[in-house]
Amino acid sequence: MPANLLLLLAAAIWGFGFVAQTLGMEHLSPFAFNGIRFLMGTFSLVPLVWYLRRQNKLHVSAPKDLVRGSLLVGVLLFAGASFQQVGLQYTTAANAGFITGLYIVLVPVLGLALKHTTGLNTWLGCAIAAVGLYFLSVKDGMSIGYGDALQLVGALFWALHILAVDHFAKRISPVVLAMMQFFVCGVLSLMVSAVIEVTTLDGVMAAWGSLFYAGLISVGIAYTLQVLAQKNAHPAHAAIILSLETVFAAIGGIIFLYESLSVRALFGCGLMLLGMLISQVPLRYLVKSRHQKVT
Repeated sequence: MPANLLLLLAAAIWGFGFVAQTLGMEHLSPFAFNGIRFLMGTFSLVPLVWYLRRQNKLHVSAPKDLVRGSLLVGVLLFAGASFQQVGLQYTTAANAGFITGLYIVLVPVLGLALKHTTGLNTWLGCAIAAVGLYFLSVKDGMSIGYGDALQLVGALFWALHILAVDHFAKRISPVVLAMMQFFVCGVLSLMVSAVIEVTTLDGVMAAWGSLFYAGLISVGIAYTLQVLAQKNAHPAHAAIILSLETVFAAIGGIIFLYESLSVRALFGCGLMLLGMLISQVPLRYLVKSRHQKVT
């Protein structure tokens, strides 16, 4: 239970992070905001890395693995975060949260290319989530909103990012990989911002609250909670709890951004959440649990 509560807190922090990201762009452009917040996140993990190193709990199989892993995972993180942040200019925090959450069902599907096995529950969950996406985002004339389309492309990169992390986490301590990917993402974001955006010190100061939340709390604290909790949490339970990030994103958008969802959109959100949950629980587990409850 303590581990599950920590995971729930992490999901809530990440969900409300969509609110901070939206508010931050009232003063900063997308790439500048991402660059600053991910570099803040990088430095927020330094104490944890230092502590784990003193405890001899860090490992790196080879320097080349650290370089390759940091660059590949960092670039994928940059792509996913960029599509998400730019897309937030054209859609709501609720939509962004639920569409981004589709990476949960995309990961096992994309994993087929890497010869990963997947169960019937994944395909069922994917189908239900796709129907939910239709009700949430597809408009009259079978067109999808620009912001929602960007979030959908971002979800694809988030899924690729998860697969890359899974590959390199066997060679590099997860917290080290996380810190380095944040650094790569932050630097790339600031490089793009320097070319296409205009950033002022006044804008940075005006967005300090959003940057503090998105950079230190959402990245540093929530990631630490996840690392600590997943030591004692069942993997399937952890994935389900963390998927509730989408729900907290919708709640945050309604409370803090005064967003509203139509009945059609709410129905779509419900289907997407159901699909995400089903994709994480093998059908044999559901049948076994039901049998135990009956007996």
